[in-house]
Amino acid sequence: MHLVEAWMATLPPAAIYAVVSLVIGVESMGIPLPGELTLVGASLLASTGLTNPWLVGLAASIGAIVGDSIGYAVGRRGGRTLLEKFGRRFPKHFGPSHLAHAERLFQRYGVWAVFFGRFIALLRILAGPLAGALRVPYPKFLVANATGGIVWAYGTAFAIFYAGRAAEHWLKQFSWLALVVALVAGLATTMYLKRRMARRLQEEVEVPQPEEKTTVG
Repeated sequence: MHLVEAWMATLPPAAIYAVVSLVIGVESMGIPLPGELTLVGASLLASTGLTNPWLVGLAASIGAIVGDSIGYAVGRRGGRTLLEKFGRRFPKHFGPSHLAHAERLFQRYGVWAVFFGRFIALLRILAGPLAGALRVPYPKFLVANATGGIVWAYGTAFAIFYAGRAAEHWLKQFSWLALVVALVAGLATTMYLKRRMARRLQEEVEVPQPEEKTTVG
C-alpha cells in the first residue's frame, strides 16, 4: 500500500473526499501536488468498501473545476511573468522547457489543450494559469475545464475501482510471486514513460526556432 493510500485509510470517508478535492484543487491552481496519486489512492480504498467511487469522482471533479478556475484567474491577472516566477521556484515541475512545451500545445490545440490537459501531468498543473495568461475566453475555458475534469475524475475513479476489485480476486488465486512480478512491471513501465517524456521535452527545447524576418525601412 502506498504511503498516501495508507494515510488516507486512517481517515473517515468524509475526510478522504475532502482531501481528494483539496489536493486536486490546489494542484489545478498551479502548485505541484500529487493530485492524481491522491485520486488513485481514494479509488483503491473504494474497491475495499471504505469509500464510494461515485463520491470520490464527485470530489475530484469539484477540485479540478474549482482549482482550474482559480488558476485561470491568477494566470489572467499575473500573466506570463507569474508563470515564469513559479517556474523558477519549481524548475523540476514547470521550468522554462515545460512552459514552452505547454504553450506550444495551447497554440496547436487551442481550448482542447485544457480538456486533454487534465490527463497529462504537465498540463494538469499549468492548464488553468496558462489559459488565463493567454487570454483564452473564460466561457470556452470553463466548458473544456468542466468536461475534462469530470471525464478524468470519474474515468480514473472507476477504472482504479474495478482494477482494485479484479486484483483482489486475482490475488486470492495466485501466489505472492505473481504480485511481485506485477509490481516490478508497473514500476518499470512508469520509469520508462517518465524518461520518455523527459527526453521528448529536451528534444523539443533543443529544436532551433526559425528566426523572424526583419524589414529595413
